Amino acid sequence: MKALLLAVVAAGSLMMAGQAAADQALAQKSGCLACHGVDKKVLGPALKDIAAKYKGDKAAEGKLVTKVKKGGSGVWGPVPMPANSPQVKDGDIKTIVKWILSL
Repeated sequence: MKALLLAVVAAGSLMMAGQAAADQALAQKSGCLACHGVDKKVLGPALKDIAAKYKGDKAAEGKLVTKVKKGGSGVWGPVPMPANSPQVKDGDIKTIVKWILSL
């Protein structure tokens, strides 16, 4: 029984890691990683810093989806983030934002 439980947990962990890799690949394909590093600031803030800033904010997903779609400035410094709509689909933006908030 214990071995079965460990196998289920391990399989679940692999599936989540696979999904995270797919979400990171989507962020790369969408151009997010040209300006944001996962662990370090590039032009924009590190994605992990974004996740930390919005941790516990129940409205964060909606705020960030809107910001990614429409662009914005002033929150992380003087460099504006350009709008990413319509070149990135709404569903992809939502997936990327959920991934960022999971970091």
